[in-house]
Amino acid sequence: MNPPLQDEIKQTRGFGSLEQEAFLGLGRTWALLEHSISEALKPHDITPTQYNVLRILRGAGDDGLCRGEIVDRMIAQVPDATRLLDRLQAADLIVRQRSEEDRRFVTTRITEAGLGLLDTLDGVVEALHATQFEGVDPNDLRTLIGLLDQVRKRG
Repeated sequence: MNPPLQDEIKQTRGFGSLEQEAFLGLGRTWALLEHSISEALKPHDITPTQYNVLRILRGAGDDGLCRGEIVDRMIAQVPDATRLLDRLQAADLIVRQRSEEDRRFVTTRITEAGLGLLDTLDGVVEALHATQFEGVDPNDLRTLIGLLDQVRKRG
């Protein structure tokens, strides 16, 4: 019998290495998890990347963050963060304010509408994660988290 991933992606030949199988397993898992969160967020007209930015800005509080600080904290890097912020601003979920002292410095803050949307989505996303990881032992989750930390350190 083939490993579960090999069957799932209908690969007839074995993997070239354990590292390749792990890499493809991570990619396949991420794709499935991201698809499910995209579907959960779709009725709220927001993407997972936009949701990530709003969560970052909520965590920053009233001080807000500049674009570069937001990008540094994002889960997945995006090629055009400015356009991403433009879309969030057009939806009135964030505001940007240019510094009086240095016009090049722009601070981004979440709006009340953005906070309200996150309040609505917190339960939705929490329930989704509970379903996604249902049946996985908490100790196994801690092990997974530790293993992923190790991989990222070398990534």
